[in-house]
Amino acid sequence: MSQSDILVLGSTGKTGRRVVQTLRARGASVRPVGRTAPVRFDWNDQNTWEPALTGVRAAYLVDRQDQPGSWDAAAEIAALAKLAADSGVRRLVLLQARTTGLVGGKDLSAGERGVRESGAAWTVLRPNWFFQNFDEGVLLDAVRSGELRLPAGQGREPFVDAGDVAEVAAAALLEDGHDGRVYDLSGARPLTLAEAAEEISRATGRTVRYEPVAHDAYVSELVSYDVPADYALFVADLVGQIRENLNSAPTDTVERVLGRPPRDFIEFVREAAASGVWAD
Repeated sequence: MSQSDILVLGSTGKTGRRVVQTLRARGASVRPVGRTAPVRFDWNDQNTWEPALTGVRAAYLVDRQDQPGSWDAAAEIAALAKLAADSGVRRLVLLQARTTGLVGGKDLSAGERGVRESGAAWTVLRPNWFFQNFDEGVLLDAVRSGELRLPAGQGREPFVDAGDVAEVAAAALLEDGHDGRVYDLSGARPLTLAEAAEEISRATGRTVRYEPVAHDAYVSELVSYDVPADYALFVADLVGQIRENLNSAPTDTVERVLGRPPRDFIEFVREAAASGVWAD
């Protein structure tokens, strides 16, 4: 397809900024949008939607269900996807999550139907937990403190690199052969949180340990730190999916799409440790 403007929602987020970088490296014309971007997009202000979509031929869509508060993901994504198709957007790539059942009362695949029925070609990405949750996300402070207190039990998770997800997204946005596909994206190795902590410890030279805690106790702990109760439950339920091994089986999707194995967790850990992000 023509490499005309490709809209990227969440362009400063874990995957979004990497999607922007990957697309630009491939010579694509990219339109990063957001509430503070030069081209403004705000889920809460539908007046910003049509201007952001003008002249766009493909779009990377990220919802906002990972934030506190209620939000009608199915209706909002369906409305945006329909507007995009009506505005001439030919291809939509939607980031959801590889989850099973409700998480904090939310269906993290709620937006898929709207994209499928939009009239545009579509691809859905469902990644496992990102490596980057350890160095730029919800687990960063815990790693720095030396203790990962989580209700993950002894469950395993095939953590995936956000860069790999971004490369798959770029392929789906730019290349033929991905339309109508749902891609479950994982790393190659399912790890327990204890094993992940051990690898971080070896790379940093400092002790990082995993302490399993009960689900309800974890929710209460987060609330005691002034985390909104609904978001505390959301995070606990996400971690609970690891405890129950609900998405512990690795997939070969990254290798099939990119023609190479997914990045290994130890490579990520060594790079993050070298950056100093986990230093005291």
